[in-house]
Amino acid sequence: MHTQISKITDLTDNTSLATLFTNSEQLTLASLSSNESGYIKKKLENDDICTLNKYPNILFFGKIEDGKEEHLQIEAARVAGAKLFDVLKADKIKTIQIKNLSDSNFLPAFIEGLLLACYTFDKYKKEKEEYLLDEIKVLDGEISDNKIKELLTLTEAVFYARNLVNEPLSYLTATQFSTEIERMAKEAGFSLEVFNKQKIETLKMGGLLAVNKGSIDPPTFNILEWKPQNATNKKPVVLVGKGVVFDTGGLSLKPTAKSMDFMKSDMAGAAVVAATLYAVAKNNLPVHVVGLIPATDNRPDGNAYAPGDIITMFDGTTVEIMNTDAEGRMILADALSYAKKYSPELVIDIATLTGSAVSIASSHAIVGMGNSEKYIEKIKLTGDETFERIIEVPLWEEFAKPLKSKIADLNNLGSREGQTTIAGKFLEHFTNYNWIHLDAAGVSFLFEKDNYRPEGGTGFGTRLLYNFLKKID
Repeated sequence: MHTQISKITDLTDNTSLATLFTNSEQLTLASLSSNESGYIKKKLENDDICTLNKYPNILFFGKIEDGKEEHLQIEAARVAGAKLFDVLKADKIKTIQIKNLSDSNFLPAFIEGLLLACYTFDKYKKEKEEYLLDEIKVLDGEISDNKIKELLTLTEAVFYARNLVNEPLSYLTATQFSTEIERMAKEAGFSLEVFNKQKIETLKMGGLLAVNKGSIDPPTFNILEWKPQNATNKKPVVLVGKGVVFDTGGLSLKPTAKSMDFMKSDMAGAAVVAATLYAVAKNNLPVHVVGLIPATDNRPDGNAYAPGDIITMFDGTTVEIMNTDAEGRMILADALSYAKKYSPELVIDIATLTGSAVSIASSHAIVGMGNSEKYIEKIKLTGDETFERIIEVPLWEEFAKPLKSKIADLNNLGSREGQTTIAGKFLEHFTNYNWIHLDAAGVSFLFEKDNYRPEGGTGFGTRLLYNFLKKID
């Protein structure tokens, strides 16, 4: 993270200033003339931000509307932070002071939105992004140094997830993905074990091996672990991420427009799992967490798995293949079965799994389901707090009926209708523990910027899982 944050005790006159407030009576800056104060108050009657240009600096005012639910106010603070970044970038201002006149709960979100908006992915561009925000100076006695460090580290983690999603297959093969995770592990302090293809074959992970059959690149199975001595949970929380580094659909080939053309993002769930382990470890959270990431691409080579094939999964379940584009559930199922060896307290899988999740939630939320009401309610609450929200759908037994096969234990598709939940029912078969499934298909990759979420990979879910783990008991 390039941007530095420091705490100050006094404002400097010759430096740009951002002020966060909830009512105009709080605007008591000595540097404002009566005309300027009047202009700001009038402007903010209809807008939530206002900017005064006092060349070479700016004054930025962000208003948090009274009367809304707190989590909506906190999100408004994040959005104000993102809008501040746009103003700073437009004027190439590299240092900003922040004076908080609002509720102290809003300041961390304001800084978070500002930091998250700083992201850029220009690795492959000849002309690099020239603007970088160098320093944020905070005038607020209530925000701690530890909170500032946590915000910076969590932002770094989100940026790692975004980078991984934005990398093309020409770079990010399954084996390179493992190399990237290894770099993150060394930096943050969590452990990593990588199973190669031979080990995966020995373990008979039939789902992962089947999806990989059409690829010229081998699969990997990655085990990430953070187990501090002061862990408060006796049994680990296991995070499982779908790591399909590119998905053509296999022999059930995808169409191109807004489908196959951005399928480098089909490993977004795995990127979020790796980024969450990074944030948990680097911030030294006292929680035992395991991450499982099966990784491969899905291609229609001559030896690719085909509709009609019968695949024997890691746990011995046989699956009739009805569609090779229903590949994410195949590799996740092996990982969910493998998770049983940890006797986990809870398993959460996150994946860009079904197009119908986009129909349900668009780009606004994850579609979630599971078998533990206690933990589902907790993660939904965390989703509101982080504004990485979750729409819950039920796992009724009726959704399992289309998965019945006449020649195998299951088929991998079911029916077109209710596909998001049907995919969840398929995964549920491979669990015997507290479990939550998060379908992040609509939120993991955007075609245009949305405040602090950039075009491309968003890292959506990293902040959700980190904050959920932070409070788990």
